[in-house]
Amino acid sequence: MNMLFILPLQAAPQGSALPTILMFGAIILVMWLFMIRPQRKQQKELAEFRNALKKGDKVVTVGGIYGEIVEVNEKTALIRVDGDVKLRVDKQGLVKDYSETAQK
Repeated sequence: MNMLFILPLQAAPQGSALPTILMFGAIILVMWLFMIRPQRKQQKELAEFRNALKKGDKVVTVGGIYGEIVEVNEKTALIRVDGDVKLRVDKQGLVKDYSETAQK
């Protein structure tokens, strides 16, 4: 009692490609608004932060090491971690200034 249904193959109706193009355009716009634009803004702020580093700023590295900047070069910074302990780190490894939060 198996019934076999044979469906005739029909060509898809030929319509306009405009709705598909608009849909893909909308998806790209949403991705740009919610993903790409905020990430670029964050990268720009981080680059400005790294370029504005100066002696005495309190910073945090990507590894979570807190320190105070003693010396800043073009690509590196020397930070005082504790007492006389100093570390030379790449400026790309500095992610946050905690000067304001350290005083509260």
